[in-house]
Amino acid sequence: MSASIAATAPAPQAATRGSALLKLSLTELKLLGRERVRAALPVAIPLVLIIILGSIHSLRQPRAVYGGESFIDMYTTIMVVVGLALLALTNMPMMLADYRERGVLRRLQTTPIGPVRVLAARLVADLTVAVVTVVLILAVARIGFAVPLPREAGGFILAALLAAAALLGAGLLVAAIAPTGRVARGIGALLFYPMMFFAGLWIPLPNMPATLQNISHATPLGAAVPALTAAAFGSWPTALQLLTMAGWAAAFGLAAARFFRWE
Repeated sequence: MSASIAATAPAPQAATRGSALLKLSLTELKLLGRERVRAALPVAIPLVLIIILGSIHSLRQPRAVYGGESFIDMYTTIMVVVGLALLALTNMPMMLADYRERGVLRRLQTTPIGPVRVLAARLVADLTVAVVTVVLILAVARIGFAVPLPREAGGFILAALLAAAALLGAGLLVAAIAPTGRVARGIGALLFYPMMFFAGLWIPLPNMPATLQNISHATPLGAAVPALTAAAFGSWPTALQLLTMAGWAAAFGLAAARFFRWE
């Protein structure tokens, strides 16, 4: 009898932990919904850029330099990464750091929730917004400018999820240590611009010197952009690209949990 009780005892505890995480995640989504302007910017900025660039006729013409694709076809995957980076490195760190600044996290510290569930709830909420962001970018590019949907859908979904996880992990690490929302915004900006440089936002990756290309491939977005582009044009991302993003996601997530500060 005692053995069977001992065997079944962890189940209610696991259910309780799962229920707490679900409630926290739903609360985070509700709070994010109230911050309409802040939540809309990571979605609006890449959409506006796609609309502006897609309205230029010459950028919609197939070019041999892009393997028979158009500039806007190539740029759509970069805009997906821009949206994810804006969400992960600006919105999320600021909101969680704001909680710390206002004493919300200090009050949560007195509960059995723990830092891992606090970070996981924030991750779930922002991952939901990330999915919506990617879908909207692809939809506008497809409906407005005839950009084909990803031809290797499974590879694209996997690469997008890993890219989101790596970026959100970086955002969680910033949020875990930043004392105020202003500091979080500054750190996020310091990470955003170098990451976008190595993603090829300003200089296309093939035009970079070999040394910069090698550095780029080792960064989260330097792996994400070619992985998403390959999947968009019908090829499965390479194992190295996927493992690079997964490795950064794990490293950032573990560091965030390790260095998390309640106040």
